[in-house]
This record gives sequence, structure tokens and C-alpha cells, in this order.
Amino acid sequence: MDSSLDLSWMAWTQPTAVFFITIATLLAAMTLWEFFSPGGAPRVGILRFETTRGDRLFVSLLGSAFISLGWLAFASASLWFGLGVCVVYALLVFLLV
Repeated sequence: MDSSLDLSWMAWTQPTAVFFITIATLLAAMTLWEFFSPGGAPRVGILRFETTRGDRLFVSLLGSAFISLGWLAFASASLWFGLGVCVVYALLVFLLV
């Protein structure tokens, strides 16, 4: 009996792997940031309600997931461009929200 997992049915591409590695890295970085600087001064941005850096990370990850799904469904360009759109979106969320 083979104990290794057969994941050949999954359509993993390099951009998809980078996307999920980026999410894991962001979560680890935010955990360290919170450990060394607890609280993360809440602020009111363009959405007109108070958000913390964890809230902004959640909004940016959720939005990035929808951007990626939309990119796969409607765009014929490379997923690298979609990842670039996600990065710009996340930066805007952290700056403006």
C-alpha cells in the first residue's frame, strides 16, 4: 500500500501556489506583528467604521479571493497579472480602509 498522497488530480499552477504561500506568509507575519506590537491602533477609513490591521487583512484576503476567482472566470491574461491586481488591492485596503 502506497502511503503517499496522489494529488495529480489537482490543477496546481505556479501562480496558485504563490497565492496560497502568500496567504500563509501574511498570516505568519501578522501573528508576529501582533505578538511584538499588540493592539494595532484601530482607525476609521473610507468605509466609515473602525478597523484594526487584522480586519484590514481579512478584507484584503477575502477581496483577493474574489478577484482571483473573477480573474479565472473572465480574464484570458496570465494569473500573474491577477496576483498583481490582488497585491494592489491589498495595499489600497491597508492604506485607505
